[in-house]
Amino acid sequence: MNPIRAIHSLGQSIWYDNIQRRLLENGSLQALIESGEIRGITSNPTIFHQAIARSDDYDTALVPLAWAGWEAEQIFWQLAVEDICLACDLFLPLYRQTQGADGYVSLEVSPYLARDAEATLQQAQVLWQRVNRPNLMIKIPATKEGLPAIRRAIAAGINVNVTLIFDIERYQEVMDAYLSGLEDRLAAGKEIEHIASVASFFVSRLDTKLDARLPADSPLRGRAAIANTKLAYAAYQQVFSGERFARLLAHGARPQRPLWASTSTKNPASPDTLYVDNLIAPGTVNTVPPQTLEAFRDHGRAALTLTDGLDEARRVLADLEAAGHSLAQANQELEEEGVRAFADSFTALLAAIEEKRRRAAAQIGPLSASVSARVARLEADSVASRLWRSDPSLWTDDPAAQAEIRKRLGWLTLPETSRARLAEIRAAAEDVRAAGIRKFLLLGMGGSSLAPEVLSLVFSAAERFAILDSTDPAQVLEAARRFPPAESLYIVSSKSGGTAEVNAMLAYFWHLSGQDGSRFVAITDPGTSLERLGRERNFRHILLADPTVGGRFSVLADFGLFPMALMGLDLEQVLASAAGMLRECRFETPAARNPGLVLGAVLGEAALPGRDNLRDKLTLLADSPLASFGWWLEQLIAESSGKQGQGIVVVEGEPVTTPEGYGHDRIFAYFRQSGEWDAAVASLRAAGHPVLEFPVSDGYHLFREFYRWEVATAIACHVLGVNAFDQPDVQDNKDRTNAKITSYSQKGSLDEPAPFWQDAGLRLFTNLPLKGDSLSGLLKAFLALADAGNYVAINAYLPRNKETQTLLTELRLKIRARTGCATTLGFGPRFLHSTGQLHKGGADTGLFLQITADPFEDLEIPEHGMTFGVLQRAQALGDYEALAARGRRILRVHLPQIQDLIRLLETLK
Repeated sequence: MNPIRAIHSLGQSIWYDNIQRRLLENGSLQALIESGEIRGITSNPTIFHQAIARSDDYDTALVPLAWAGWEAEQIFWQLAVEDICLACDLFLPLYRQTQGADGYVSLEVSPYLARDAEATLQQAQVLWQRVNRPNLMIKIPATKEGLPAIRRAIAAGINVNVTLIFDIERYQEVMDAYLSGLEDRLAAGKEIEHIASVASFFVSRLDTKLDARLPADSPLRGRAAIANTKLAYAAYQQVFSGERFARLLAHGARPQRPLWASTSTKNPASPDTLYVDNLIAPGTVNTVPPQTLEAFRDHGRAALTLTDGLDEARRVLADLEAAGHSLAQANQELEEEGVRAFADSFTALLAAIEEKRRRAAAQIGPLSASVSARVARLEADSVASRLWRSDPSLWTDDPAAQAEIRKRLGWLTLPETSRARLAEIRAAAEDVRAAGIRKFLLLGMGGSSLAPEVLSLVFSAAERFAILDSTDPAQVLEAARRFPPAESLYIVSSKSGGTAEVNAMLAYFWHLSGQDGSRFVAITDPGTSLERLGRERNFRHILLADPTVGGRFSVLADFGLFPMALMGLDLEQVLASAAGMLRECRFETPAARNPGLVLGAVLGEAALPGRDNLRDKLTLLADSPLASFGWWLEQLIAESSGKQGQGIVVVEGEPVTTPEGYGHDRIFAYFRQSGEWDAAVASLRAAGHPVLEFPVSDGYHLFREFYRWEVATAIACHVLGVNAFDQPDVQDNKDRTNAKITSYSQKGSLDEPAPFWQDAGLRLFTNLPLKGDSLSGLLKAFLALADAGNYVAINAYLPRNKETQTLLTELRLKIRARTGCATTLGFGPRFLHSTGQLHKGGADTGLFLQITADPFEDLEIPEHGMTFGVLQRAQALGDYEALAARGRRILRVHLPQIQDLIRLLETLK
């Protein structure tokens, strides 16, 4: 028989002297419990110090607490209580199965209180209430001052693990305190049958102390601890077989089991299972560290050993006394050293947390006070609980808008509810692979396409998976070249089913494929025109997504999961990663512990007028493997927040410069994997810029961030007082575009205003009274309108490829250098489904440089009566008119050909 199973059959329970968040979250502790190897767990300040100081397991929890202004000791107790609650929940089935005999988890009061009975009792009561689990034990030290606290805690109905017992005389007092507490409780007319206690007798430290005083060849070396423990067990048997306990037993009392602690072997010359093999007896517990558990599992000996040799044990202790070694003195020293050691560990633990806290708090820098106040207000307003109750009044008082919001909060539980979709999604992906199709092109806009695009790059699948989210003829042609019908599957992705760009792309690739429905999969909401069309055309698959999830929140719905399945991602791991963040974002009290809520408080406060009365621009930094994450994040935040004159401007892809190159309107978010921006981040922080840091260990970890930022965006919109789930200004752009297309269908040409300046085919359009007689002068006059806190948005209706991105990035650098303002870059019509809402509905702080060009080659859109070039130009004109109608500062530069971008760059020398 396995030695551990054998020891349990002899009536002794093995508890685990170790706790660490990683063990709680990765299933390791669960496996030990289910295997039957451990039947309880103990913790102490030293264990927590090792767990927190030597790992980053707790950083996700610690950082928001630091941002919210919590102090180190507050943070410790929050983290410790969380671990204890998780462990209690894991052990609860065993606790119930054994009817409260086992399954306990121990949490120790502050070692600073070891000599203060009243403070010890108060903290024991607070911790008992915070954890609120029947299988919790509060550890109270068996100091003289601790004894009254033990008695009163037992009388109050608290399970107690009495710790730091070294000598038998003190042990007798501990047993008396337990029995007295039960008697007090009975006298008060309260039940006692559910109260449990253990008395933790520290074993090996006595040998360590006395062996150092004995001659090297003394036969007494290594024998005192076991002898002392044998006599302690004899004392236990005597007390709990006596009349006093018998009276309590009649009322359902449980014996206070002896627990052998400090049972790892300190002397390397002794067997590593010495203090397990020789301490086995019924009704006892041995709590062991990981290395001792492994050793006993491998070569331990399970036999009843503790009751043997009692006379010999007495002789050993008598011989030690005769040799001049006072057990009473040694044990008193051990108690004092134990109290001091735990206090020192606690001090080191708090110092380690303080260092982590200080570094985390430095990330938000000048926002600290406002964020702390905001988090307190969010908690007072029960914002987290209202979010989870789907309370639309968080964002609006309008009844119609509230009704719509209630239909848009399904994203909150997608890490859980999407599991029901996995079978169908996997089956569809398998069917595609079985057909020999290995290349995939997704036709979609905004929330339907951005997350799949990000993931194709993060997981190195871009050669076989791509998205098309443009009506630019050159981009459509390039997509058709890379993904020909004979080799490819076309995924038509549209929540509404009626997205104009998607319909145009579908028409083109449907015609290109020879109208072969087996080359198409549709992802849409139930009942849309796309679903009907897919069925009529016999698409290979039609996946109907959760209609309660808005497009930009749909990464964990079918819109994201089916592309992930085609890329070969482990969908269970995807959802498990996101579910880990979901659990943390379910924290309602304290609000400071909720990483999504606290990040939302930071983003919201930064977007309100602050330093120099400016609104901070969220500037994204990311290590190379994660660089594309900003594309999705920009859409999520800008389209959710940019309305009613509010909004968060997201600066994605802007080259990093020195701290002096930025104004006082920046907050940075760094997604860190390899640390390639560490030096730049350090410089930015030293200069006083807030820089939030989000470690991302691998691609799957990124799904925690997808979820965190969704929650944060919803909270930030609450702070700003806007509805996170609509996009009211997008429709105006669509209406103006449709009017242009209708006019084109009637006249055969698009209605365009006359340029106010032109030269060699290059034309300028503006709603501003600019003065100048050259391209250079007019462009510089436009940029001169930028004030501190403004941003310049380059909206390019051009092919999105490496060449244009390089040229436009150079243009961003020149504009930033000239204006000192943040710059953004969007490709049309892609950005219309991302930052377009912010441009029109956000604060009037933007200057908009729209760039259009005649296409080198145009393409007919089958059955649409127009070309892609016409559609793209109509969208640009609609965008221009929508901005001008709102009084936004806009300059449109129309190039005869794309190569004229270089000419535009030269004007800003």
